[in-house]
Amino acid sequence: MVPSPARGQGDRWERWGRKSSPVTTATTRTSPSASFGHATGLSCRECGKVYELGPHYACEECFGPLEVCYDYPVLTRSGIEAGPPNMWRYASLLPVPPDIAARPTAEPGYTRLIRADNLAHALGMRRLWIKDDRGNPTHSFKDRVVAVALAAATEMGFKVLACPSTGNLANAVAAAAARAGVRSVVMVPADLELQKIITTAVYGGTFVTVNGTYDDVNRLASELAGEHPDWAFVNVNVRPYYAEGSKTLGFEIAEQLGWRLPGQVSGAQLVKVDKGFTELTSLGLVPHTPWRVFGAQATGCSPVSAAFAAGHDVVRPVRPDTIAKSLAIGNPADGPYVLDVVRRTGGAIADVSDDEVIDAIRLLAATEGVFGETAGGVTVGVLRKLLKEGQLDPEAETVIINSGDGLKTLDAVAEAVDVPAPIRPTLEAFAERYSPDR
Repeated sequence: MVPSPARGQGDRWERWGRKSSPVTTATTRTSPSASFGHATGLSCRECGKVYELGPHYACEECFGPLEVCYDYPVLTRSGIEAGPPNMWRYASLLPVPPDIAARPTAEPGYTRLIRADNLAHALGMRRLWIKDDRGNPTHSFKDRVVAVALAAATEMGFKVLACPSTGNLANAVAAAAARAGVRSVVMVPADLELQKIITTAVYGGTFVTVNGTYDDVNRLASELAGEHPDWAFVNVNVRPYYAEGSKTLGFEIAEQLGWRLPGQVSGAQLVKVDKGFTELTSLGLVPHTPWRVFGAQATGCSPVSAAFAAGHDVVRPVRPDTIAKSLAIGNPADGPYVLDVVRRTGGAIADVSDDEVIDAIRLLAATEGVFGETAGGVTVGVLRKLLKEGQLDPEAETVIINSGDGLKTLDAVAEAVDVPAPIRPTLEAFAERYSPDR
């Protein structure tokens, strides 16, 4: 369904107009034998104009973003449950070929849903779950979106898999390309966490560090996409397919809860999680029950939170300044749609300081044994804030998404963690340091 016009809609369209024009080239087209499963076309999220499946990502009429549309078959819970133990169990709901599970992919998805009773008790909640996407091949949810983008890029004849990234996406693209035997080109801001730089470089491929913010890197990627028609920039010229991978978070949450939906959800990729819930409901795979969506940002990069608080429909770009580098996107493409989803479902969006992020990372680790990266700290920090403000219902069943691994953002917590000085290897030394009386 195309969002209805809202206040500031003209400004929103103008934002899309500042992006590069749709990419359609003679050397990179959808071949007659290309297969995108049950996908039927691409539709504009603003004006509804429909396009054929191919390497298009912006509407020629209004410059709005395109998304995949489908003609779904009849699906059953048992049929999905009989699928592989990864995201390809939902292949019929994605723009991928029917044989995708047999291809050389990283096989991401179907990560743990953890019942977080200890954290729930600490926060005063009745029932809380953590969708822990650290379990993906490169330890973040980005493996999901890259897997779908790679499948689509292969069908369209692209030769190189590429991306601008704040780190996790670079890891996922480099790894997926290596697994598939294709070349990768990834670009990141030069001040990225060292852990994410190393865990990208190790896969080989072309790795570019750029002096600038993510938004600077993203602009460069858009220009390169026009210069290199055989390069698939997963979050630029094949973005509609890439974005569909995030739906699988919603699919898995519902299936792992016993084919039902939570009352509240917060964390990464909320627009697509909401879309996943909507599709499962429309297909009759889960009962139709309401859910509320909550957004979380770091205060040092919170343009969507600021727009929500001010009652605006347009998200004004900012210059990021936060330890949560994976969320340091000053001009988020999905910002207006996050506002739409949160308002439609009766949720809220808030932000927390870097100190609150660090404290939340430690709380999550101490209560549930889950070491989340800074984005996870933002989610938990905002969860706690919204509970205190009475905007989030402590009695409603809630799922939060931990999108990445804390081992990738060690610098953020290094100074906040006390590492004790070593002791001699004797009972006396242990008793002296750790006596119950001390």
